[in-house]
Amino acid sequence: MAIDDQLTAEVWRDPAADVGARVGDLMARMTIREKVAQLYGVWVGIDSAGGDVAPHQHELAVVSTDWEELIRDGIGQLTRPFGTKPIEPLAGTSALARSQRQIMAAGRFGIPALVHEECLTGLAAWQATVFPSPLCWGASFDPRLVERMGAQIGRTMRGLGVHQGLAPVLDVSRDPRWGRTEETIGEDPYLVGVIGSAYVRGVESAGIISTLKHFVGYSASRGGRNHAPVSIGRREIADVLLPPFEMALRSGTRSVMNAYTDMDGLPAATDPELFTDLLRGTYGFTGTVVSDYFAVTFLKMEHNVAESEGDAAGQALRAGIDVELPTVKCFGQPLLDAIDAGEVDIALIDRALERVLRQKCELGLLDADWSPEPADPESVRLDDDESRALARELAERSIVLLRNDGALPLAAGKRIAVVGPRADEAGALMGCYSFPMHVGVHHPDVPMGIEVATLLGALREDTAGYQVSYAQGVPVLGGSDEGIAEAVRAARAAEVCVAVLGDKAGLFGGGTSGEGCDATDLRLPGRQEELLDALLETGTPVVLVLLVGRPYELSRQVDRLAAVVCGFFPGEEGAHALADVLSGRVNPSGRLPVTFPAAGVNQPSTYLVPPLGQASGVSNIDQTVLFPFGHGLSYAPATWIGVEAAAQTWATDGTYQVTVALRNGTPVPTSEVVQVYLHDPVAEVARPVQKLIAAPRIDLPPGGERTVTIELHADLTAYTGRAGQRQVDPGEVELRIGASSADIRSTARLKMIGARREVGFERVMEPKVAVIDGSYSADGVAVPRNGSVPAPRA
Repeated sequence: MAIDDQLTAEVWRDPAADVGARVGDLMARMTIREKVAQLYGVWVGIDSAGGDVAPHQHELAVVSTDWEELIRDGIGQLTRPFGTKPIEPLAGTSALARSQRQIMAAGRFGIPALVHEECLTGLAAWQATVFPSPLCWGASFDPRLVERMGAQIGRTMRGLGVHQGLAPVLDVSRDPRWGRTEETIGEDPYLVGVIGSAYVRGVESAGIISTLKHFVGYSASRGGRNHAPVSIGRREIADVLLPPFEMALRSGTRSVMNAYTDMDGLPAATDPELFTDLLRGTYGFTGTVVSDYFAVTFLKMEHNVAESEGDAAGQALRAGIDVELPTVKCFGQPLLDAIDAGEVDIALIDRALERVLRQKCELGLLDADWSPEPADPESVRLDDDESRALARELAERSIVLLRNDGALPLAAGKRIAVVGPRADEAGALMGCYSFPMHVGVHHPDVPMGIEVATLLGALREDTAGYQVSYAQGVPVLGGSDEGIAEAVRAARAAEVCVAVLGDKAGLFGGGTSGEGCDATDLRLPGRQEELLDALLETGTPVVLVLLVGRPYELSRQVDRLAAVVCGFFPGEEGAHALADVLSGRVNPSGRLPVTFPAAGVNQPSTYLVPPLGQASGVSNIDQTVLFPFGHGLSYAPATWIGVEAAAQTWATDGTYQVTVALRNGTPVPTSEVVQVYLHDPVAEVARPVQKLIAAPRIDLPPGGERTVTIELHADLTAYTGRAGQRQVDPGEVELRIGASSADIRSTARLKMIGARREVGFERVMEPKVAVIDGSYSADGVAVPRNGSVPAPRA
């Protein structure tokens, strides 16, 4: 047969053929070894000398088989070719293309590998933009901006030959002691779902596969300890942990990653109820499920539920895991041996393979003319001006002003003492999954690869002409009395002290925040609280700037602080954004995505608690918070003109409208997040006192007036009842409309009428929002569109 005729006969090579027909034709031609080879990743270039970026990496990551032998039957994925070590982008694209050509030449079918990278705060690669961390996304309450960021990240990845990104994290924060709190979007499932879905839409719009993680329960690990068992009920799983995944699945995500943890003794990676019955059966998901790094091995190594690596592979496949990451272990020879022994049904291999090949087909990787060569390698710029501008905008819109007695904004020319361990550290602005903190720290002789100002540097260079002195005081952990004394002297000599305190992001004990960096309590790490107390005793006004991966307890200092600003980890442009907020060039507009606790440092909670989770006479512990969920101040706050929620009834299958009129009577732009909370006075089960169901962010130009109408569907009141089904009940409800979960401006008491309804995955999960733009001029005087924040206090 001529070569052209042979290619014609191979349906799987025909781009015009049906995807299912192409995949079926290819599968019918493959041996067992070739099939299994498509179900695992290979981590090239990883070794124990580079520092751990995954749990137990030094024990599990290195593959003894040589490269030629490894690729003989093909491979499913290449793991982090840009995110393992610092590599110049052009050299990286050339090396990746070379690897792909070798893989295609080695196998009978010439199937390239799917390439994945981490991308939580931007592509985790040397010289790539470091965007703000997910807590900043939540603090922005701005899904459109997060979607733009996701699209930009996706375009960068696609330009390098990457196909899949391992983000977003949709775990709802349940205990801020957990080190990975910094990777979450917040503590409310609606907020996490809306923002996470926006990220998914952005990444997927660039043709990159987004990966939802971690399905499900990871953030509820007991005591806030990484990988600890999860002890929660199915109702909490259904009503708190699952909704963000449901929302993001609707946004077009094509991959899901399992949680490491076990729930009620059953590890997620071996639970078919999660990945087969729920994810695929109920939710209709058709993409791939990839294991978290080494999670299949952990079934034997950590959970002790598998006798061998082959047994672990079989359990994972039966559960619905399709691909073992990051590198071949259980899905290699152990799985082949288990198949030969009759312990694993070949139908499970075919089930996973069909999903993997379908995805490769949709990406064009099975097309005869697919090339691994980047279209325009010389044009690759990972940290271009557009990316930096986007990082700056998101950082500015995420900074939260928690307290201000008038000390901010800082007047030009002030004598400022900048103090604290986070003031002169570029890494202080970045989370644990940014390349500099994830990989770069293990290569101290390699430059960071991007320009990142420190807050100290930004204030010294500020156009406001501040007279800046500096003293570290103490490092994040440790420190000396002499260091504190030096900081005190600097504060006494200044008009204002800016104390920059917080976390060092790291991995597995290498920091105070991040994966494997859990906290025993919520006091500032090390001697930082001692430093802060000493600064407050000087009598100089102290402005606290927090660069943190979790909320901390500040109840002993807060009443003495002149101002508190929270930046979380605001990324490479964070220092400039913070300087703009401190100086007044930018009006702070972020809102808290997590609660800041008061004195209960050893009993952390979130705002989503039933009545007995709040302060009561049956316990001596007061759980009243210091700064509530949704809180955030402004130099020029919007004026609430009125709230209209006039209807007295709401049909259990209908909608209800809330209208809020806002005005900006100042000469500077401002924003308001109109937050609508549901309170259910009587239900079948104990429900949270209130839960967020709408939160549109409304931007108001100087002199602007806008009216926002929020249409709420009755499905938004649904909860999981005693029968285990999600239901909408008739009866009394309250809608609490305000500027935070504690700042309620209006309450609508109404009655749900009609029959009880059961609702499922297809229920309405977001409100419809319409904004009518109006304008006026205060006192009849034309107001400029832009301007500085009202003059600082001298």
